[in-house]
Amino acid sequence: MNKHLAHAFRVLPAAAVLAAGAVLSAGGVVSAHAAAPERPAAIQLAANPYERGPAPTERSITAERGPFDIEEIDVPAGSGDGFNQGTIYAPTDLSQGTFGAIAVSPGFVSPEALIGWYGPRLASQGFVVMTLETNSLFDVPAARGEQLLAALDYLTGDSKVKDRVDSSRLAVMGHSMGGGGTLEAADDRSSLQAAIPLAPWNINGDWGNVRVPTMIIAADNDFIAPAGSMAEPFFGSLTAAPEKAYLELRNAGHMTFNSPHTTIAKYSIAWMKRFVDDDARYEQFLCPAPAPNGDIAAYAGTCPTG
Repeated sequence: MNKHLAHAFRVLPAAAVLAAGAVLSAGGVVSAHAAAPERPAAIQLAANPYERGPAPTERSITAERGPFDIEEIDVPAGSGDGFNQGTIYAPTDLSQGTFGAIAVSPGFVSPEALIGWYGPRLASQGFVVMTLETNSLFDVPAARGEQLLAALDYLTGDSKVKDRVDSSRLAVMGHSMGGGGTLEAADDRSSLQAAIPLAPWNINGDWGNVRVPTMIIAADNDFIAPAGSMAEPFFGSLTAAPEKAYLELRNAGHMTFNSPHTTIAKYSIAWMKRFVDDDARYEQFLCPAPAPNGDIAAYAGTCPTG
């Protein structure tokens, strides 16, 4: 056992291991939220070459599938350097040019299947997405961050969809230790356009060097990566991030992120669209900041463009 893994086991609460193991058999928590009534699309603030798809509405951003047809491509082990294997979800419409790309990591002792729902949900909104099976179920956050970046390099360099990906518009996302890995990746590569750590777990609490627009999504009933000791202070430490946001889900736990969830999807899509695609049409979902409601316990942020 390497020293990083040994240290992780010493500091990771036993409840985390038990709960993570349980989710492999239980399948996680399913959260079903009714879509809010549709409202008129916002006025387009500024046309740019990266906008993909029609103007968004509340209904379109909360839908189970977006406007793009997608294909699923298996990425077997050995396909690239620095990561294990995974699945690519990519829009099939090539008429609008290239797309931004997002790599997604699962959490501790969690297989790719538990974060698989993010692939089609995000890709159908106009992104190339790769969900990962990590090198080991026990990989610590730093290793997961390296794998996220390796997956992005594969997408832009050797993958079957490399001609669909804009290598200047890349992002990372992950759950639990994958969320901690998301912060690690953003810290290591400032050229990323966006990062979304989901219920992030990491023994490192200082992210003052991150210069990537970052949205942290946490849960109010998370006993594995408690928001008060991880997500909230992580958010507070993002002093160099040009834009940042913190969203805390109401009546949600650590495993909520492993099943389709409308609020997680809505704000993840809005954040990725706003910063990966520079699409100001999605600013309406982030500014003004959403007020607490039945799904959101707390929200804070810089609000895009200040």
